[in-house]
Amino acid sequence: MPSDTAPTYADLSLTLSEAGVGRPVMVLHGGGGPATVAALAQHLARTAHTLTPVHPGWDGTSRPEWLTAVDDLALAYLHALRERELRDVVVVGSSLGGWIAADMAARDEAGTISGLVLIDAVGIRVDTEPITDIFALDARGIAEHSWHDPDRYHVDPAALGSEELARRQANMATMRVLAGDPYMHDPELLPRLGRIQVPALLLWGESDRVVTPAYGAVYADAFAEGRLETIPEAGHLPHIERPDATYALLDAYLARTDTRSLPS
Repeated sequence: MPSDTAPTYADLSLTLSEAGVGRPVMVLHGGGGPATVAALAQHLARTAHTLTPVHPGWDGTSRPEWLTAVDDLALAYLHALRERELRDVVVVGSSLGGWIAADMAARDEAGTISGLVLIDAVGIRVDTEPITDIFALDARGIAEHSWHDPDRYHVDPAALGSEELARRQANMATMRVLAGDPYMHDPELLPRLGRIQVPALLLWGESDRVVTPAYGAVYADAFAEGRLETIPEAGHLPHIERPDATYALLDAYLARTDTRSLPS
């Protein structure tokens, strides 16, 4: 972690929603905030015990001064899982949340995590497939890069109320702190992925122009047991644009990797 002294987490008050029963699944949102994974978490809660945190600094939540990087957040979430004495945890992360999930698995020395699902994740550097600089784009540009159907999902900032606009701007400011330099990746993460032994499913929208499917293929290949599944007619958030296709792949992965359903 960047600090010389590891945090005690006493000053970290996590905003975390829990629902459902069954295998624990932590759902991690991307830069767009918790609303982007709300329906996904609701779907998973039908068959799993879901834990859905709001990353500190998003949607008005407090962020301790020591929390300045993705690895800080990854360690904090691992601490939260262990504090709850959870085992056999699947971590599902979208975009920035996928990076956090991958970092959690790379640092999970206690074997808390048993599965990973990364949805159009950032976090690694691929020289041939650079991550689009969303900080340099206006709202229309972000929509063009993020959605298969940008006309449907683009929202003109001028049409937003002052409170919603301020929320989005504050979320973006927090993302700059955690992932702005180096931009949207950790140079040390890619070589560590091969040491992760849990099965990793990478779900990717075929129309994603923030991080392309080719970027996703490199990501998947870096895991000891990684598989890439692309989703047609979807961009950076396939669980929003094509929920049925995304959920089908996710549900099949969870069923396939659930050790409780295997013969003893």
